[in-house]
Amino acid sequence: MVGQAGVDDLLASIRACRVCAQHLTAGPRPIVQFSPTARLVIVGQVPGVRVHASGIPWDDASGDRMRQWTSLSKPEFYDPAKVALVPMGFCFPGSRAGGDLPPRRECAPLWHDRVQAILPNDRLILLVGSYAQARYLGRDRRPSLTETVRAFDAFGPNMFPLPHPSWRRSGWMQRNPWFEAEVLPALRARVANLRLAA
Repeated sequence: MVGQAGVDDLLASIRACRVCAQHLTAGPRPIVQFSPTARLVIVGQVPGVRVHASGIPWDDASGDRMRQWTSLSKPEFYDPAKVALVPMGFCFPGSRAGGDLPPRRECAPLWHDRVQAILPNDRLILLVGSYAQARYLGRDRRPSLTETVRAFDAFGPNMFPLPHPSWRRSGWMQRNPWFEAEVLPALRARVANLRLAA
């Protein structure tokens, strides 16, 4: 188990990271939350412009939907002793027509293994979006995000693939009613089994 000093050092190193600074039009502002006791890990995509401005992860409509999906209150969600929020890219990468740029390729290889190494072995990792699924599921993921999410039970008790909960997913959810009927109840049950509530 890593001591608090080691956790603080890792957090300080992440927050001081400037590896991608020249590529970030809004400047670097790494946004992450974790502790050695966090048994729920949400591996998202990147902080959006609103999150970049506030410095609070998932501080937008996507975060509201993620909390609905997991049935977590805001205090539970933002308690680093319970929940780790670890995006594939820790900094806002900038925007293009239709949404944010992809996560910088440098970020996850530099930091993710170090963060995951301090987390409990019995953690549940929510893989939100195709970038997280590519890194964590590798060749086991299905040919599309939809197929990967539908096969959520195939990835064992510790990995759970999800689509990104952005407003753009509203149409996707309408086209795939099995997500709300089958996947969300299973997700909520697995999160509830972690007993994160106070």
